[in-house]
Amino acid sequence: MVDALVIIPTYNEIENVERIIKNVLSLQRDFHILIVDDNSQDGTADKIKELQLEHPESLFLIEREGKLGLGTAYITGFEWALERSYEYIFEMDADFSHNPNDLIRLYNACAKGSSQVAIGSRYVTGVNVVNWPMSRVLLSWGASKYVRFITGMDIHDTTAGFVCYKREVLEKINLKKIRFVGYAFQIEMKFKAYLLKFKIKEIPVIFTDRTRGTSKMSKGIISEAVFGVIKMKFNSLFNRYEI
Repeated sequence: MVDALVIIPTYNEIENVERIIKNVLSLQRDFHILIVDDNSQDGTADKIKELQLEHPESLFLIEREGKLGLGTAYITGFEWALERSYEYIFEMDADFSHNPNDLIRLYNACAKGSSQVAIGSRYVTGVNVVNWPMSRVLLSWGASKYVRFITGMDIHDTTAGFVCYKREVLEKINLKKIRFVGYAFQIEMKFKAYLLKFKIKEIPVIFTDRTRGTSKMSKGIISEAVFGVIKMKFNSLFNRYEI
Protein backbone atom coordinates (compact mmCIF):
# COMPACT_ATOMS: atom_id res chain seq x y z
CA MET A 1 0.00 0.00 0.00
CA VAL A 2 1.19 3.52 -0.82
CA ASP A 3 0.96 5.55 2.40
CA ALA A 4 1.75 9.04 1.05
CA LEU A 5 -0.48 11.45 -0.85
CA VAL A 6 0.67 14.72 -2.45
CA ILE A 7 -2.12 17.29 -2.78
CA ILE A 8 -1.55 19.85 -5.55
CA PRO A 9 -4.10 22.66 -6.05
CA THR A 10 -4.26 23.99 -9.60
CA TYR A 11 -5.71 26.97 -11.40
CA ASN A 12 -4.51 27.47 -14.98
CA GLU A 13 -1.36 25.37 -14.63
CA ILE A 14 -1.34 23.74 -18.07
CA GLU A 15 2.30 24.76 -18.55
CA ASN A 16 3.43 22.91 -15.43
CA VAL A 17 0.98 20.18 -14.49
CA GLU A 18 2.19 17.36 -16.73
CA ARG A 19 5.83 17.84 -15.75
CA ILE A 20 5.10 18.06 -12.02
CA ILE A 21 2.98 14.90 -12.10
CA LYS A 22 5.59 12.92 -14.03
CA ASN A 23 8.35 14.14 -11.72
CA VAL A 24 6.52 13.11 -8.56
CA LEU A 25 5.49 9.71 -9.94
CA SER A 26 9.06 8.97 -11.05
CA LEU A 27 10.57 9.34 -7.56
CA GLN A 28 12.22 6.35 -5.91
CA ARG A 29 9.55 6.35 -3.21
CA ASP A 30 5.97 5.83 -4.29
CA PHE A 31 3.57 8.73 -3.88
CA HIS A 32 -0.01 9.16 -4.98
CA ILE A 33 -1.14 12.55 -6.30
CA LEU A 34 -4.45 14.31 -5.82
CA ILE A 35 -5.01 17.38 -8.01
CA VAL A 36 -7.68 19.81 -6.80
CA ASP A 37 -8.51 21.97 -9.80
CA ASP A 38 -10.55 25.18 -9.49
CA ASN A 39 -12.21 25.19 -12.91
CA SER A 40 -9.08 26.08 -14.88
CA GLN A 41 -9.89 27.62 -18.24
CA ASP A 42 -6.65 26.56 -19.93
CA GLY A 43 -7.24 22.80 -20.15
CA THR A 44 -5.42 21.80 -16.94
CA ALA A 45 -8.14 19.33 -15.88
CA ASP A 46 -8.32 17.78 -19.37
CA LYS A 47 -4.57 17.17 -19.32
CA ILE A 48 -4.86 15.50 -15.90
CA LYS A 49 -7.64 13.22 -17.16
CA GLU A 50 -5.41 12.26 -20.07
CA LEU A 51 -2.58 11.41 -17.67
CA GLN A 52 -4.96 9.40 -15.49
CA LEU A 53 -5.22 6.90 -18.34
CA GLU A 54 -1.50 6.23 -17.86
CA HIS A 55 -1.64 6.30 -14.03
CA PRO A 56 -5.13 5.14 -13.02
CA GLU A 57 -4.09 3.93 -9.56
CA SER A 58 -1.82 6.80 -8.52
CA LEU A 59 -3.28 10.02 -9.99
CA PHE A 60 -6.60 11.44 -8.81
CA LEU A 61 -8.57 14.58 -9.65
CA ILE A 62 -11.20 16.67 -7.89
CA GLU A 63 -12.77 19.36 -10.08
CA ARG A 64 -14.39 22.32 -8.35
CA GLU A 65 -16.83 24.78 -9.88
CA GLY A 66 -14.80 27.94 -9.40
CA LYS A 67 -11.75 29.62 -7.91
CA LEU A 68 -12.53 29.00 -4.23
CA GLY A 69 -9.15 29.65 -2.64
CA LEU A 70 -6.01 27.77 -1.72
CA GLY A 71 -7.15 26.93 1.81
CA THR A 72 -10.42 25.32 0.79
CA ALA A 73 -8.61 23.37 -1.94
CA TYR A 74 -6.29 21.84 0.64
CA ILE A 75 -9.12 21.15 3.07
CA THR A 76 -11.00 19.34 0.30
CA GLY A 77 -7.84 17.32 -0.32
CA PHE A 78 -7.28 16.62 3.38
CA GLU A 79 -10.82 15.32 3.80
CA TRP A 80 -10.42 13.12 0.72
CA ALA A 81 -7.16 11.72 2.11
CA LEU A 82 -8.61 11.04 5.57
CA GLU A 83 -11.42 9.01 3.99
CA ARG A 84 -8.69 6.71 2.72
CA SER A 85 -5.68 5.05 4.32
CA TYR A 86 -2.92 7.61 3.71
CA GLU A 87 -0.60 8.17 6.65
CA TYR A 88 1.47 11.05 5.25
CA ILE A 89 -0.30 13.90 3.48
CA PHE A 90 1.59 16.62 1.63
CA GLU A 91 0.94 20.14 0.37
CA MET A 92 2.88 21.14 -2.74
CA ASP A 93 2.63 23.78 -5.47
CA ALA A 94 2.26 22.86 -9.12
CA ASP A 95 4.79 25.36 -10.46
CA PHE A 96 8.10 23.71 -9.44
CA SER A 97 8.80 26.32 -6.77
CA HIS A 98 8.92 23.19 -4.58
CA ASN A 99 11.41 20.58 -5.77
CA PRO A 100 9.66 17.18 -6.02
CA ASN A 101 12.88 15.47 -4.88
CA ASP A 102 12.43 17.12 -1.46
CA LEU A 103 9.22 15.15 -0.91
CA ILE A 104 11.36 12.22 0.19
CA ARG A 105 13.20 14.36 2.75
CA LEU A 106 9.92 15.60 4.23
CA TYR A 107 8.55 12.07 4.23
CA ASN A 108 11.60 10.72 6.08
CA ALA A 109 11.35 13.46 8.73
CA CYS A 110 7.91 12.14 9.66
CA ALA A 111 8.15 8.44 8.79
CA LYS A 112 11.67 7.74 10.06
CA GLY A 113 12.09 10.64 12.46
CA SER A 114 9.93 11.84 15.33
CA SER A 115 8.27 14.76 13.54
CA GLN A 116 4.52 14.99 13.05
CA VAL A 117 4.72 18.03 10.77
CA ALA A 118 7.65 18.60 8.40
CA ILE A 119 8.00 21.99 6.69
CA GLY A 120 10.04 22.60 3.57
CA SER A 121 11.62 25.78 4.90
CA ARG A 122 13.10 28.66 2.91
CA TYR A 123 14.46 30.47 5.96
CA VAL A 124 15.65 27.99 8.57
CA THR A 125 19.26 28.20 7.33
CA GLY A 126 19.24 31.74 5.95
CA VAL A 127 17.34 32.80 2.82
CA ASN A 128 17.14 30.04 0.21
CA VAL A 129 15.09 31.65 -2.55
CA VAL A 130 15.93 31.76 -6.26
CA ASN A 131 14.54 34.11 -8.94
CA TRP A 132 12.59 36.40 -6.62
CA PRO A 133 13.17 40.17 -6.73
CA MET A 134 14.62 41.54 -3.50
CA SER A 135 11.34 43.31 -2.69
CA ARG A 136 9.45 40.03 -2.64
CA VAL A 137 12.15 38.23 -0.67
CA LEU A 138 11.97 40.95 1.98
CA LEU A 139 8.16 40.83 2.02
CA SER A 140 8.07 37.05 2.47
CA TRP A 141 10.93 36.91 4.98
CA GLY A 142 9.49 39.84 6.92
CA ALA A 143 6.03 38.24 6.95
CA SER A 144 7.42 35.08 8.49
CA LYS A 145 9.31 37.09 11.11
CA TYR A 146 6.13 39.05 11.87
CA VAL A 147 4.03 35.90 12.25
CA ARG A 148 6.68 34.28 14.42
CA PHE A 149 6.74 37.33 16.69
CA ILE A 150 2.94 37.61 16.99
CA THR A 151 2.19 33.91 17.48
CA GLY A 152 5.23 32.79 19.44
CA MET A 153 5.78 29.81 17.14
CA ASP A 154 9.40 28.70 16.87
CA ILE A 155 9.12 28.40 13.09
CA HIS A 156 11.28 30.40 10.67
CA ASP A 157 9.10 29.89 7.58
CA THR A 158 5.58 30.32 8.89
CA THR A 159 4.06 30.94 5.46
CA ALA A 160 5.64 27.90 3.77
CA GLY A 161 3.33 25.92 1.49
CA PHE A 162 5.50 22.80 1.19
CA VAL A 163 4.46 20.63 4.14
CA CYS A 164 4.02 17.01 5.23
CA TYR A 165 1.39 16.25 7.86
CA LYS A 166 1.07 12.94 9.61
CA ARG A 167 -2.47 11.69 9.55
CA GLU A 168 -2.94 12.16 13.28
CA VAL A 169 -2.40 15.92 12.95
CA LEU A 170 -5.16 16.38 10.38
CA GLU A 171 -7.45 14.12 12.38
CA LYS A 172 -6.99 16.29 15.48
CA ILE A 173 -7.44 19.68 13.78
CA ASN A 174 -11.06 20.60 13.13
CA LEU A 175 -10.78 21.35 9.42
CA LYS A 176 -14.27 22.83 9.35
CA LYS A 177 -13.06 25.60 11.69
CA ILE A 178 -10.25 26.81 9.42
CA ARG A 179 -11.04 30.45 8.68
CA PHE A 180 -8.43 31.58 6.15
CA VAL A 181 -8.69 30.77 2.46
CA GLY A 182 -5.56 32.42 1.00
CA TYR A 183 -1.91 31.97 1.93
CA ALA A 184 -2.79 32.79 5.55
CA PHE A 185 -4.24 29.28 5.57
CA GLN A 186 -0.65 28.03 5.80
CA ILE A 187 -0.10 30.09 8.94
CA GLU A 188 -3.34 28.93 10.54
CA MET A 189 -2.59 25.25 9.98
CA LYS A 190 0.85 25.59 11.57
CA PHE A 191 -0.56 27.60 14.48
CA LYS A 192 -3.16 24.94 15.24
CA ALA A 193 -0.55 22.18 15.07
CA TYR A 194 1.63 24.26 17.40
CA LEU A 195 -1.22 24.80 19.91
CA LEU A 196 -1.91 21.06 19.86
CA LYS A 197 1.77 20.49 20.71
CA PHE A 198 2.62 18.37 17.70
CA LYS A 199 6.33 18.12 16.91
CA ILE A 200 7.14 20.42 13.98
CA LYS A 201 10.45 20.26 12.11
CA GLU A 202 11.78 22.55 9.41
CA ILE A 203 13.71 20.92 6.59
CA PRO A 204 15.85 23.38 4.59
CA VAL A 205 14.87 23.56 0.92
CA ILE A 206 15.66 25.85 -1.99
CA PHE A 207 12.58 27.65 -3.24
CA THR A 208 12.68 28.53 -6.94
CA ASP A 209 10.12 30.98 -8.30
CA ARG A 210 7.95 29.74 -11.13
CA THR A 211 9.32 30.09 -14.66
CA ARG A 212 6.03 29.19 -16.37
CA GLY A 213 2.50 30.43 -15.69
CA THR A 214 1.50 33.33 -13.46
CA SER A 215 1.55 33.88 -9.70
CA LYS A 216 -1.74 33.87 -7.75
CA MET A 217 -0.53 36.34 -5.09
CA SER A 218 -2.70 39.43 -4.46
CA LYS A 219 -3.00 42.36 -2.04
CA GLY A 220 -6.11 40.77 -0.51
CA ILE A 221 -4.14 37.64 0.34
CA ILE A 222 -1.43 39.70 2.04
CA SER A 223 -4.01 41.73 3.99
CA GLU A 224 -5.71 38.56 5.20
CA ALA A 225 -2.41 37.30 6.56
CA VAL A 226 -1.36 40.56 8.26
CA PHE A 227 -4.62 41.27 10.10
CA GLY A 228 -5.83 37.70 10.45
CA VAL A 229 -2.77 36.65 12.43
CA ILE A 230 -3.40 39.29 15.09
CA LYS A 231 -7.02 38.20 15.47
CA MET A 232 -6.03 34.54 15.55
CA LYS A 233 -3.48 35.09 18.33
CA PHE A 234 -5.81 37.39 20.30
CA ASN A 235 -8.62 34.83 20.26
CA SER A 236 -6.25 32.06 21.34
CA LEU A 237 -5.30 34.03 24.45
CA PHE A 238 -8.91 34.20 25.61
CA ASN A 239 -10.00 30.64 24.72
CA ARG A 240 -12.08 31.87 21.82
CA TYR A 241 -10.06 30.09 19.21
CA GLU A 242 -11.42 26.73 18.09
CA ILE A 243 -8.76 24.23 17.14
